[in-house]
Amino acid sequence: MKTIMIIGGLLICTLGFAQEPTAKQILDQIDQNMSSENRVYTSQMIVHAARGSRTMEMKSWTAGDNQSYTEYLAPAREKGTKMLKLEDKLWFYSPSTDRIIQISGHMLRQSVMGSDLSYEDMMEDRKLQDVYDAELKGNEEFQGVDCYVIELTAKVSDVTYHGRKQWIDKSKLIPLKEELYAKGGKLLKRTVLSDVKKIEGRWFPTKIHYKDMLKRGDGTEFIITDIQFDVNIPDHIFTKASLR
Repeated sequence: MKTIMIIGGLLICTLGFAQEPTAKQILDQIDQNMSSENRVYTSQMIVHAARGSRTMEMKSWTAGDNQSYTEYLAPAREKGTKMLKLEDKLWFYSPSTDRIIQISGHMLRQSVMGSDLSYEDMMEDRKLQDVYDAELKGNEEFQGVDCYVIELTAKVSDVTYHGRKQWIDKSKLIPLKEELYAKGGKLLKRTVLSDVKKIEGRWFPTKIHYKDMLKRGDGTEFIITDIQFDVNIPDHIFTKASLR
């Protein structure tokens, strides 16, 4: 009887271990939830700066991780402003000056519209498993939700953040919190993801709070008000001619 109990205990432990996903499996599921062939969405960006808050509305089209186009709809001051990403190049159009400017080099690290997001943040849309190695560090609770904690280390050089730490909802397998680090280990930004909804068969957070840890203010809220995955997007959207 003692032998049977020991064997039974070992079997339970073995089965429990087998059910624990690897960091790679977790990352793969995150990519399945968060990535798509293309998407069209409308959103609000609320910037909580030191001198007060302001809200911008926009519509975006993205195809894979190489093409994206965004048009600002409101307020009147920003309406008609557009951004176009093609591969590793980014262009910005301002209706007030009727000029198209290419954003490159150190300018990519600058803030977008005074927010806590940089142009680099806006451009980075690659699948996590394509640019990071992952390690499962343990389990923690975040805002009452059981989470896996994983650490990501860049395996390519052209990445905005060398390291990431994520708290992943165990049941939905999407990040609820993320810390973004420089190569030297300095914490640069923190994000909290919420308002998770089941959209077209996938779990997706519709609200993200970004906080640049190196600047004042209460961060930036990015709220998706409508989103469609894997829809047909006309080719002309992703051309410089569309900026005007």
